[in-house]
Amino acid sequence: MHDLTSTIPMLIAINATSQIHLIIGTNSLAAARCTKSLQSGARPILIAPETEDVHFSLKDCIEQGQLQWIKREFQDEDLKTLGREEVDRVVDVVFVTLGGGNSISEHISQLCKRMRIPVNVTDAPDLCSFTLLSTYSDGPLHIGITTSGRGCKLASRLRREISSSLPANLGQAIDRLGTLRRRLWEEDHPQQSEAEQKLEVEDEDVATQSYTFNKLITTEDEQTSKTRRMRWLAQICEYWPLQRLASISEPDIDAIFTAYSRDRANDSDSMLLNGDSQDLCKKKGKIVLAGSGPGHPDMLTRATYNAIKNADIILADKLVPAPVLDLIPRRTEVHIARKFPGNADQAQEEFLQMALRSLREGKYVLRLKQGDPYLYGRGGEEYSFFREKGYIPTVLPGITSALSAPLFADIPATHRGVADQVLVCTGTGRKGAAPEPPTYVSTQTVVFLMALHRLGDLIKSLTDPSTTEAEGKVNRIMWPKSTPCAVVERASCPDQRIIRTTLEHVCQAVECEGSRPPGLLIVGASCHVLHSPEEQKWIVEDGFRGLDDLGVEGDFLSDELQK
Repeated sequence: MHDLTSTIPMLIAINATSQIHLIIGTNSLAAARCTKSLQSGARPILIAPETEDVHFSLKDCIEQGQLQWIKREFQDEDLKTLGREEVDRVVDVVFVTLGGGNSISEHISQLCKRMRIPVNVTDAPDLCSFTLLSTYSDGPLHIGITTSGRGCKLASRLRREISSSLPANLGQAIDRLGTLRRRLWEEDHPQQSEAEQKLEVEDEDVATQSYTFNKLITTEDEQTSKTRRMRWLAQICEYWPLQRLASISEPDIDAIFTAYSRDRANDSDSMLLNGDSQDLCKKKGKIVLAGSGPGHPDMLTRATYNAIKNADIILADKLVPAPVLDLIPRRTEVHIARKFPGNADQAQEEFLQMALRSLREGKYVLRLKQGDPYLYGRGGEEYSFFREKGYIPTVLPGITSALSAPLFADIPATHRGVADQVLVCTGTGRKGAAPEPPTYVSTQTVVFLMALHRLGDLIKSLTDPSTTEAEGKVNRIMWPKSTPCAVVERASCPDQRIIRTTLEHVCQAVECEGSRPPGLLIVGASCHVLHSPEEQKWIVEDGFRGLDDLGVEGDFLSDELQK
C-alpha cells in the first residue's frame, strides 16, 4: 500500500459549465464558494434554513437570480434529486462550509464519497475528496497553488509571489499564440472542414489523414507537417524570453505565419536551423516615464538609473540638472525640451511626436522628467497619449521636491503640535490663469511649486482680503502676514539656497537676493520649527552638503560621476 502522507494530489482543471454545485452553509466561506462556482460557469444552489444569517454577498447573488436558495435543512435525497437530467439528477459538486467539527459535515462527506460526488468540507482535509486551489488568472492562463489543506494563507502568498514575477499581458499573448497555432494548422490542412479542423487542432497528438485538392496526403506526410508545426511553436514557446513572448503582437503573429508559409512551400525549416526566430519579428518599442528626483544624482531611484543606462533615446525636461544628464551614455540620443513661456504646449507636442516615431522604429524611449512624473509633470497626459497609440508606458516614480525640498531645508512638513497636514499646490495656472489660493489652516504646511515667477500676486492673494471680493469667495480665510515661510531653490544641488522669512517680507527678500530657478515656496508654522530668522526680516543659507558625510563614494551613482 502507498503511504498516504507521501501521495501527490492529482491537479486537474474541470469544465464546470452548467454543473450543479450544492453549498451547505451561509457564512463568508459559503459566499466565496458561490463566487468560485459562478466564475466557472456552474449553477450554485444554497441549502440553509431561512432562520440562518445569510452573508450579504450571498443575498446579492440571490436577488440577482444567480443563486437558488432552498430554505430548509439539508436532506440526503438532495444529492440525487437537485442535479442535471443528463446525469440522472445527481449533483456535480458539494461544498460544506459548516466546519469539520459539525456532525452534519461528516455525514454529508460520507454520503458524497459513497456516491462518488466530489465534496469539499471547510477546515477538514480528511473529509474532503478535493481541495480548491489558490488561483491566479490572466485570460486563458490559470495558475493554481495548493498546500494540501495545510496552509491556505501560505498558498495565497505563494500565488502572489509567482504571479508578481510574471510579465504583464501574458494571457493576451497566449490568446495570440493560440490563434497562431490554429493558423499554422489551417495552412497544413487547407481543404478540411471547419469541424474537422477544430477537432484536430484541439488534439495535436492524434495523427489523421487529410487531403488537399487532387493530392493524396499519406500518414507520413501528415506526420511531417505536424512535426514541422510543433517545432515552430516550440521555437517560440520554449526559447523566446518570457518578456518578449508576453509582448508578442498581431504584426508579430502575421510575420511568423508568413515565414512559416514560406518555409513550408520551400520544404525547409530555416527559422529553426538559422536560429533567427527571435529576430523574425521587429522589436516593439518601449516607453518609460521616469522622474529624475529633486536634483542630486544620488536621489535617483535605481530603476530610473537603469533606464538612463539602457534607453536608445532620452527626451529630458530642461530642468533636469546637469549631474543627472552626465550619467547618460555617450552613445545615447538625447533631446532637451525647448520649453519657454508661450511655447510649452508646442514643445510638449514636439516631444510626443518624437517619442512616437522612435517607438514605431522599435526603440527604447525614456521620457525623463524633473521630480515625479505625476506631480505637475504631465505624466498622466503622456500616459494616455501613448496608450491610445498602442504603447503602455512604464512609469517610474521620482522623489518630488514638494516633499524633499522641505527636508533638505530642515523643515518638517508635519510636526507634532504644529502641523498635521501637507498641501501641494501649483503657483502656475493653466494658460497663465492664477490658480485658486488655499484658505488659511493653522496646522497646515503648504508647498507651492512653480510659484516664484508670480510670487507677488500669490502672496497678495493669500494675505489681502480685497482679493476675495474680486473672486467672490467671501468664506476664504486670509493667511496672517506673520506666517513663517521659506523659499528653497535648486534643492539638493551644490548651489541650493534657502531664504527663511515670513509672508510679510518674502517678496522683498526674493527681490533683494535674486532668483535661482527652479524654486518653490513653503508656507506654514512648520517652517520655523527648527530654524527661525528671529529678529531679522530674513536669513539666507547657501549650499548643500547633506550627503557629504554618508560615505557615498562607493555608491553606484557617485562611481559613475567620478569616472
